Amino acid sequence: MASADVAMAQGADADTTAEEAAPGSIVVLGTRRTDRSATDSASPVDVIGAAELQQQPAANMLDVVKNIVPSFFVPQNTISDASTFVRAPSLRGLPADNILVMLNGKRFNRSALVQVYTGGDTALSFGSQGADISSIPSIAVSNLQVLRDGATAQYGSDAIGGVLNYGLRDDIGFEAQGLYGQNYDNGGDGETWQVSGYGGVRLGDAGFISLAGEYSDTNGTSRGVQRPSAVNFANQFPDLADQLPNFPGPVQIWGTSPSHGWKFILNSELELAPNATFYLFGNLARSKADQSFNYREAVTTTATRFDGTNNTTGTLSANSAFRHPIFLTTCPTGNATCPAGGFVRDTNVFNFTDFYPAGFTPRFVGVTKQAIGVVGVRGDMDSGFTYDVSGSLARQSLNLSMYNSLAPSYGPDSQTEFEFGTLIQREINLNLDMTYPLDVGFASPLTLSGGAEFRREEYEATEGDPQSYGAGPYAVQQLFDRVSDGVYTPTSAADCPVAQAAGVTTCTVTMPPAASGYGGTSPTFAGKSSEKSYGFYVGLEGDITERFSMGVAGRYEHYENFGSTTVGKVNARLELSDSLAIRATAGTGFHAPSPGQNNVQVLTTTFIQGNQVQVGTYPVTSDIAQYFGATTLGPEESTNFGAGFVLEPTNNLTVTVDAYSIKVRDRIGISQTFNVTADDIVALPSLAGVGEGGSVQYFTNGFDTRTRGVDVVATYRTGLADGDLNMTLAYNYNKSKVTDFDDGVIGATQLIDIKYLAPNHRATFAANWSSGPWAINLRESYFGTWRDSNDYPLRVGNITCPSGVSPAPDDRTTPCAIFDGQHFGAKFITDLDVSYTFAEKYTLTVGANNLFNTYPDKIAATINNPIYDSTGSISNGSIYPRPGGPFGINGGFWYARIRVKY
Repeated sequence: MASADVAMAQGADADTTAEEAAPGSIVVLGTRRTDRSATDSASPVDVIGAAELQQQPAANMLDVVKNIVPSFFVPQNTISDASTFVRAPSLRGLPADNILVMLNGKRFNRSALVQVYTGGDTALSFGSQGADISSIPSIAVSNLQVLRDGATAQYGSDAIGGVLNYGLRDDIGFEAQGLYGQNYDNGGDGETWQVSGYGGVRLGDAGFISLAGEYSDTNGTSRGVQRPSAVNFANQFPDLADQLPNFPGPVQIWGTSPSHGWKFILNSELELAPNATFYLFGNLARSKADQSFNYREAVTTTATRFDGTNNTTGTLSANSAFRHPIFLTTCPTGNATCPAGGFVRDTNVFNFTDFYPAGFTPRFVGVTKQAIGVVGVRGDMDSGFTYDVSGSLARQSLNLSMYNSLAPSYGPDSQTEFEFGTLIQREINLNLDMTYPLDVGFASPLTLSGGAEFRREEYEATEGDPQSYGAGPYAVQQLFDRVSDGVYTPTSAADCPVAQAAGVTTCTVTMPPAASGYGGTSPTFAGKSSEKSYGFYVGLEGDITERFSMGVAGRYEHYENFGSTTVGKVNARLELSDSLAIRATAGTGFHAPSPGQNNVQVLTTTFIQGNQVQVGTYPVTSDIAQYFGATTLGPEESTNFGAGFVLEPTNNLTVTVDAYSIKVRDRIGISQTFNVTADDIVALPSLAGVGEGGSVQYFTNGFDTRTRGVDVVATYRTGLADGDLNMTLAYNYNKSKVTDFDDGVIGATQLIDIKYLAPNHRATFAANWSSGPWAINLRESYFGTWRDSNDYPLRVGNITCPSGVSPAPDDRTTPCAIFDGQHFGAKFITDLDVSYTFAEKYTLTVGANNLFNTYPDKIAATINNPIYDSTGSISNGSIYPRPGGPFGINGGFWYARIRVKY
């Protein structure tokens, strides 16, 4: 796992000192002692310095950490519903809500979004509700400490995979930065402007106050091509070609969504007495992004394609909103042959081509707002007793809306713009932490620690526009033909505007409910839900001898909705010599289901063979979920083991190697999809919001995983050409495996993605050279092979199938099918920047991320994703994998930064 020991902590700033980055820097994570460093900690901790964080040209903290920490994985998320606005990371292959995030050692709140989008973009965090670190500006951070160990016994729920603690700056002075950059390709798209600043002042001799802020504006990127259906439309209807969405560009945009926003961090302290300090810090942020959705074809066309073996003709179906007209003439009142609620099949019709003659591409908009404030008092006494009493209040919201869309079942009265409602996460945390030194004759006093925590989480979903979730008057139309005055007969199957099953004598045509693309929150599921918990912990750690130290910790927590749990941890470190030490940890942990996971309701749109289908995710407590077998959620439970060594053969060389094994039981996932039939809607009318042919899913505890891996970090410091050279080589091997599962929850493609979506091998070599006013930073990153079976599945065989069962090549659900995903090849990515400091306070940096413009492999032609001759893409216009893989699909990015520091 990448670290920030010496070389990783020093960045482009020529005035970075060795002390800022030294491997002996004090760590506060994973221990209650105040004399531990990164190399003598019993648990592996990496310290990433401020310069290294600020060196990254990314405006999103997710991408900053991804570039530095090898086992931290986050996809690009090109078209992935609300998951584009709140991207979910993974650490060591575990989901976002198995990572605890902290600010100044205090718990950071969860995001407002529960990850329910189904795709490779979210495969490793499917169903999670983790923290959204994108609201943290890099310029506000003094260092990031990454604990690569389970720490639930110390910090509570969620710290199964590790902990990220952002230490905030408290230095006095002023700093401002401005950055401009753009991608190499597509005429230089992805244009980015970023302005940030920091100011810290003293409050007399008793404290300080600092404020850091950042504003960024990023244009979108496009890495797809025109959809083959749009090419066909332009050829068949040249007079309407300029009405295609985004004309003359692709009708559907694969790339980073345009976004802009601001973020602030306040940090302050004031001495109340010689041994008592009041502190206050907080984070405010707002961002807005505008995402392209899938193109909705207005007509059905055909095109030649290659499926990896043969050339075939593929049908590119019109969207269901355009496949037949909406009949507007209702049955006469009181007519015996044309019942109430029926429609007459005549020329009084409406077509959605009146709205969108060339089809449409909905635009999905997300506005995220973040606020957290922490206040507390800490101090110590002459006896060595220390205390820290704090409270925090947090709120994050995600407002979702859409334009350039429609609600098909409302016909001519359909809106084209929709408000889907706002998702809101609120949290209250109260903490008491205490330590006391016990001198019992060991090599050092034992640190006795203990404390208590109270938490309250609340999840709220506000109601959307009625058309955003409702089924309109044209959702289901029974059609009748007039045969003479006042006499009607059911429309025959042969005359139906859409194909019907053989033997059907009544023609029923349908339009999908809700808005095309997403579904708003209905009154049934709008509202609040909450969870209260309290916990107590105790720990004891210290040096037993001059060369042997160990610690133990235990924690009890009680949750009002599922009961109590107790976890523990033990770690130890033994110095075998002055240059070699071994260390080991073992512990148990848990992740409590959040109110969001228990109560989320989301309606999304997917396409199956061109048909628009609604997929509803419903709370386990709802009548819909329980109709399909949902039960109450329980906590995830984990067992962690780690062992490794620290080697320091010389003062300028440090090597750490740490192996780990993490078992997680009863992981929370999302069930299989249950298809909704007409009989289901009759039995449960609330299913009309999904509609016949749609599907339902819900959260459940459904599988166990085992993650194993090893982290290697080597740092070396030397001189070169009258300058200082610092180098770090970091390597991570990580593989997760599903060891037990309910096949109603986990499908064949998910089994592969959990194991292979993130590369099993990743390595990073970083070098920083500085001399006088000059500084050069070089990073070479290696990303091993990876797969995406959810988006690019390939059936490679069968196990013994039940009698009469023979899966089709593209059947992802039949249990006896053996699947693989497309293998995307290993790549090297080079980042380089050069800085020059002039007039002492001004630093100019020019650089490039992905210097040599490397892209992931293109999508291969298969029966599931054939490549169309007219565009060289699959049917949706994409040529690169939609999640972006470990480094994205935008290619190279160059930038220039100016920094002023007083």
